[in-house]
Amino acid sequence: MGILDVGLRTLAGTPTTLADLKAKALLIVNVASRCGLTPQYAGLERVQERYSDRGLAVVGFPCNQFMGQEPGTNEEIRTFCSTTYGISFPMMDKLEVNGENRHPLYAELVAAADAEGTAGDVQWNFEKFLVTAGGAVAARFRPKVEPEDPALLAAIEKELAG
Repeated sequence: MGILDVGLRTLAGTPTTLADLKAKALLIVNVASRCGLTPQYAGLERVQERYSDRGLAVVGFPCNQFMGQEPGTNEEIRTFCSTTYGISFPMMDKLEVNGENRHPLYAELVAAADAEGTAGDVQWNFEKFLVTAGGAVAARFRPKVEPEDPALLAAIEKELAG
């Protein structure tokens, strides 16, 4: 099974896959609303606005595995994201990114190495995976890399240029 075919649920509970976005490059991010990195939501939304017309979709995956920093229900998460940051990109159901209950999507994603050549577990909230329209991981950025970091934007530009 590939990244685009893994079964998911939206925050509203609707079954879906990333195949619905297969014509787009994806920036997949595990997110949390009570984290020191939560302000990255603003940068993710700006990236979505800047690149959506060119074929990029940011996709958020709430995760409560890091010090319980995403304890809310799906409705609370949706309300927080829309009222605090005006999030327009797709948000999926809360899932686990590490451990024995790691979601199958993240089992695929964590096999990809970051710029230093390190693969494996997600380090913290807001780790970013740039995925090609074909479903391959093109780049991985660790949590402290801001959404509008020049290296991340260059990787997005390269991916969108084909």
